[in-house]
Amino acid sequence: MPDPHPGPPTGAAPGPPPGAGSPRPGAAPTDRDEIEATSPLASLGVLAVQSKTVFDGFDHVELFSPRGLLTLLWHGPRDAHDVVLLCGGALGGLLGPADGLYHDLGVVLAQIGIGTIRIGYRRPNDLDACLVDTIATAELAARSGASRFVTVGHSFGGAVAINAAITLSSHAAGVVTLATQSAGCERADLLGDTPLLLLHGDRDEILPPSSSQMVRMIAGTGELVIMPGAGHLFTQVDRELRDRLVRWIPQRFVADP
Repeated sequence: MPDPHPGPPTGAAPGPPPGAGSPRPGAAPTDRDEIEATSPLASLGVLAVQSKTVFDGFDHVELFSPRGLLTLLWHGPRDAHDVVLLCGGALGGLLGPADGLYHDLGVVLAQIGIGTIRIGYRRPNDLDACLVDTIATAELAARSGASRFVTVGHSFGGAVAINAAITLSSHAAGVVTLATQSAGCERADLLGDTPLLLLHGDRDEILPPSSSQMVRMIAGTGELVIMPGAGHLFTQVDRELRDRLVRWIPQRFVADP
């Protein structure tokens, strides 16, 4: 079945569309009727939604669509005002680099009231589809109270994170790329004054540091950090990477409430 909306929703806002009902705080839509027809979430053509609280502060959400399953692992308060969107690489995945960085960020940030959503794409390596998945996830969070977002992406996910922040516009509080590719980042200049942090290992065996340097040049702004001894998965600097992001991400929400 062809995707009814293969590209990103131009100028889409992360909040509910006009006339859309809002579920109670902390709740996900429970049936298709709650997903209105004029939103990024609706563009997925969701057939059914399942949501299970694994333990307090950690939910597993599945959205079934004709073009695949969108899986969300949601840490922290479901009605959080500040939410981090974590995007995987070209092969998908929910743990992120550095031996489960994304899981650990979710656990730590939840302790200070920041929501974190790990996004399992419907179609990994399809930039347009992955961008729609990410913006739809932002809308789902907005329906429960989110207003500000930091996007984080590893490798291919760096392009997703940058384009998602551009689409989220004033709702984007910051962007982090981890060993990003430069393909798909040609519009990075549209980030404007959105804070940008680019991290890359100097021993990356898949994408050279010049990829992040190119994105930084296109954006015309941002902080580029080359991490000595680190490969594509950052396993050699896992603690330093965690410490840096646990400081940087909350500062974006404090600086831009």
